[in-house]
Amino acid sequence: MIEIILPLALLFIIALAKKIPKIGGDVRAALLVAALTSALLSGLAPGETIMAFVDGIDRLSWVIMLSIFGSLYAESQVKLGAMETTLNSLRAAFGNSPKGLIAAIFITLIIAGSFLGDAIAAATVIGFLVIHSLTELKLKPEQIGMIILLGASIGSIMPPITQGVFLSASLVGIDPSPVIKIAYVTVAIGGIFAIFESFRFVRGKVLPPELIPQQSIFQILKARWKTLIPLFVLIAIVLVNTLFEYNIFTEVTFLAILLDPLKEIPIIQGLTFQIVSAIIIAILVSFLFPSVHKQSKEVMKGGLKKVSQTVQIQVSAGVMVGVFYASGLIDKVALLTEGLSDSFIKIGGALSMVVVGMLTGSQTTAQSVIVTFLSPILENMNVDPTLIALGASHIAAAGQNMPPVGLTAFVVCGLIGGILNTKVDPIKVMVLALPNSFYFLVVGLIAWFI
Repeated sequence: MIEIILPLALLFIIALAKKIPKIGGDVRAALLVAALTSALLSGLAPGETIMAFVDGIDRLSWVIMLSIFGSLYAESQVKLGAMETTLNSLRAAFGNSPKGLIAAIFITLIIAGSFLGDAIAAATVIGFLVIHSLTELKLKPEQIGMIILLGASIGSIMPPITQGVFLSASLVGIDPSPVIKIAYVTVAIGGIFAIFESFRFVRGKVLPPELIPQQSIFQILKARWKTLIPLFVLIAIVLVNTLFEYNIFTEVTFLAILLDPLKEIPIIQGLTFQIVSAIIIAILVSFLFPSVHKQSKEVMKGGLKKVSQTVQIQVSAGVMVGVFYASGLIDKVALLTEGLSDSFIKIGGALSMVVVGMLTGSQTTAQSVIVTFLSPILENMNVDPTLIALGASHIAAAGQNMPPVGLTAFVVCGLIGGILNTKVDPIKVMVLALPNSFYFLVVGLIAWFI
């Protein structure tokens, strides 16, 4: 029993007790300490421990590569002006009323979040563009925070570049493609719910003249359509695979010859997953534009900086997952739960994931800790692995935005407070976002109970 309790106890103590010198509150340190403790207690030799590290990181390699190249792609689109084109086009299409402006901002945030696969990065990239517009609608700072928080968070789980779904599928050990197809629907419904939920903030208000777009969507696209070419390339690659099951990376001989050898290399093989490879092609297309290749250093530096913290947590989580599998910890937990009812395990697992997400503010940590143990148990209950991954991603997405410690909420509030020179309460922002968080929690539970 000590082999199970001690690593997890140390994980939570280090992650939550910020007063511990140097490592207190550092999720990366918590994950690594849990991994090393498990390795020592289970008697893994140094060589076996290193192999476990590699195996665990390899299991999450798709997610890690997705985060890195998704961030580089998003940074290139900012330099290219694609984000500005998207926002202005959507404002022209929907922005002649306060509700239309909110809808346009939400869609832009969701698109940016999907590009990046990371809520904090999306909130930072788009937040600067929309805060003043929302302020002119006389919205309270916390209401602005809720819109940016939900838009960016929903975007981070929205396919095709969806960190949450990729992570859950990797932890379950399945191809994420079937999960992504379902997530298009469930996440889109969550986005629509968030938009309509936010309309109450502008009930009875009129759009100020200075916020009414001066150009039509056709005029904007006529002048700036070239900035969307990399996006169209990415969408085309994804759609032909989704709709027609045509994967250019296996069907086109040149690309297949280029990528096939990489599939045999641990961790590096994450580059060969179709979405990651498609993003890399879109990045290369972006660098054909002078506005991007002239700022190549800024693109690389900015993209890697924005995703550095996320990738470090993912690598640390991979190390822990690998050791937990190598040490037999997963099997031991499965044996302990054999006498428990299915409903108890499902609800208990969901609540555990929500609590971990609430306390750490990280869906990565929540999934890495809970799904690693829970997935084999749910599979033994004959729950479809696709639904296990779908439910896990949605439940983790719910937990990370609940009070008291939503990292994205704190970043958003700091951003808004700095721009508006005012204090923004992150707890109030998370409370405003609770209805949407509960939606994702319910969807996750339904997936597990079907």
